[in-house]
Amino acid sequence: MDCRFDVRNDRDLTMLVDFYELTMGNSYLEEGVGDQIVYFDMYFRRVPDGGGYCIMAGVDQLIDYLKDLHFTEDDIKYLRSTGQFSEKFLDYLAHFTFTCDVWAIPEGYPVFPNEPLVTVRGPAIQAQLLETMVLVTINHQTLIATKANRICRVAGKRPVMEFGSRRAQGYDGAIYGARAAVIGGCSATANTLAGMMFDIPVSGTMAHSWIQLFDSELESFRAWANAYPDQCLLLIDTYNVLKSGLPNAITVFRELKEKGHKPLGIRIDSGDITYLTKKVRKALDEAGFPEAVIVISNSLDEHIIKDVLAEGAQINSFGVGERLITARSEPVFGGVYKMVAVEKDGKIIPRIKISENEEKITNPGFKKIYRIYEKDADKAIADLICDYDESLDDSRPLTIFDPVYTWKKKTLVNYKAELLRKQIFSSGKLCYESPSVREIQKFASQQVDRQWAEVLRFENPHNYYVDLSRKVWDKKHNLLNNYSEEFSGK
Repeated sequence: MDCRFDVRNDRDLTMLVDFYELTMGNSYLEEGVGDQIVYFDMYFRRVPDGGGYCIMAGVDQLIDYLKDLHFTEDDIKYLRSTGQFSEKFLDYLAHFTFTCDVWAIPEGYPVFPNEPLVTVRGPAIQAQLLETMVLVTINHQTLIATKANRICRVAGKRPVMEFGSRRAQGYDGAIYGARAAVIGGCSATANTLAGMMFDIPVSGTMAHSWIQLFDSELESFRAWANAYPDQCLLLIDTYNVLKSGLPNAITVFRELKEKGHKPLGIRIDSGDITYLTKKVRKALDEAGFPEAVIVISNSLDEHIIKDVLAEGAQINSFGVGERLITARSEPVFGGVYKMVAVEKDGKIIPRIKISENEEKITNPGFKKIYRIYEKDADKAIADLICDYDESLDDSRPLTIFDPVYTWKKKTLVNYKAELLRKQIFSSGKLCYESPSVREIQKFASQQVDRQWAEVLRFENPHNYYVDLSRKVWDKKHNLLNNYSEEFSGK
């Protein structure tokens, strides 16, 4: 059952905007350009943690926000009290109707720097107003889905459970972080509300407080086994893993076995993971419980998991908390939202942001993205950003080139090209049906498998190519040259 709660949770988030989006809107209206059609791209410049790719997430929550975008009487009253807005603008907001076109890369795709994840086309006031919500939604969930995917890949076939709600950055960080973690590959979450909202598996056993409540550890284990005889997973590190927790667990497992039940296993939440799991595995096997699982949940991330597995740790599954739900190693996803074009007299006029920092120079114009795959291997070679009116014919050779080091070229012959982005709103009306979270998770796994191993590695991953078509490259450099001539006084 998918409850399909929306992002608002009975809150009106229309006013979750940076104040300058409203002051600019007021000025747009006063200057008579509020209905000017503009284009904005949301993209990011760098993969967190030095990784090779990110996992797109958050589109469904962006849809929920845009479906019922409106200003209430209380919103208008508050804005009037600031003294920053004309009555004309306040009346515009009071009768606000969302009419933009929106395109987005579907959730689950691997995505790369400098390609537009979301594009908004619409009246300047509206398109500007969306900046904060587009960024906070896509930035957060893409960050967590990416971190989860790194952790799950290094765990291999061992399930990873998201355990981070209590350390998340607020309620929404916990709820939507859990959603993103499952998209990234986690098998379950401990967040019950997220499980209900998004129809994703939930998981959890006991805390140390359960054991401390009883007069003895053995008594607490027996009580748990009585309540959950066929799902008995015991936390064994409250006092001493090897001298107390493990022997008591084995005693209870034997009692369950005599009653015809099959114990599930044990969990360790502290200590030397490698040493303890080796000892525990040996003892469980010798006691006749080779199928009892060992779950570890001790401030884990992809680097710790990689190290302990390399050391021979005996682990069946992981519970990962704070370092996943907060993406602790790099907790900021640097997505930006930039104007790239305006429409005048039915023509799309490109706009550019120039900087002395090359990576901050925008790619102008209304664009589409093709992902190019090697046909035989079905592995992604590059993404090609094209002008909106360009089409690729993958029956003909295609020459791609590095947009900075333009002498680096490659001619492709045996390839296939797939459009990445989908239109999700047309003239303000929803025209896209979101998959379920578990469908997105499966899709993400399939799409990651279509990347070469060199892109997926943690250390010094291959720099995946995001190239510009000749038409887009020419537009960009014509604008750069024009501004260069203007500023040099020619």
